[in-house]
Amino acid sequence: MTMLSEERIILTGATGGIGKELARQLLNQGCKLGLVGRSMEKLEQLFAHLNAELNVDTNRVILICVDITNKTGRQMIIDKMEKNFYGYDLLINAAGIMDFSSFMNQTDERIEAVFETNVIAPMLLCKKVLPYMISQKKGHIVNIGSIFGSIGFAWFTSYSSSKFALRGFSQALRRELAETCVKVSYIAPRAVKTSLNSSAVYNMAKQVKMNMDQPELVATWIVDSIIKDHKEKYLGFPESLFVRINAILPGIVDIATRSQNKIAQKFIE
Repeated sequence: MTMLSEERIILTGATGGIGKELARQLLNQGCKLGLVGRSMEKLEQLFAHLNAELNVDTNRVILICVDITNKTGRQMIIDKMEKNFYGYDLLINAAGIMDFSSFMNQTDERIEAVFETNVIAPMLLCKKVLPYMISQKKGHIVNIGSIFGSIGFAWFTSYSSSKFALRGFSQALRRELAETCVKVSYIAPRAVKTSLNSSAVYNMAKQVKMNMDQPELVATWIVDSIIKDHKEKYLGFPESLFVRINAILPGIVDIATRSQNKIAQKFIE
């Protein structure tokens, strides 16, 4: 038995690079999973992959094909978890979208979509699960952010600002719930090698020597942070150090990133 054994978990962004690895590792922990994604085809492919590797008990996994930015979709997550697992203990908000572009060239619709997916939907899903978690006197909300949510990077303006917002929300909610039994964590990886990144991002990352982690490693760190109940965790060095420097002396980071920003600009979409 592990510390997460039998935990009933809602995992959004389950078919993404980090999500897939989280699903595998959480099943290894003995959890019951509600895997949330927009594509049933991708969810079924994920389940087939997990089943081939782990011989999954079908009573421990449900596939929830919804759009989390939709009110009806969020309610469907709750309904399916209650029907199949009689509730939920842990919400992991891992869904997200990203743009690598000039802020001036982003459409209004794309900026709104980034905030709807990365901030508004996670906030409203948290609001959905809280009454039950508080009533059962047990619950844990885990918001997957980014180092980009503590250091504002040029050409990732909308993405960075959405993750700043998610970090602020997580911190404020944690303090608001301090007298309850519901925990709130914010876990921030540095750049990760997933399909979230375009070829332009990979080309840029290579030129500026950006550190990028494999999703398997990031998922391991996230699961470890959940077990250890980290309130805020920044993954990867020296980026975790830069987070602290930027918080105290952002002007130094302004200067340090100027040459990198000029190189990155050549690759923006």
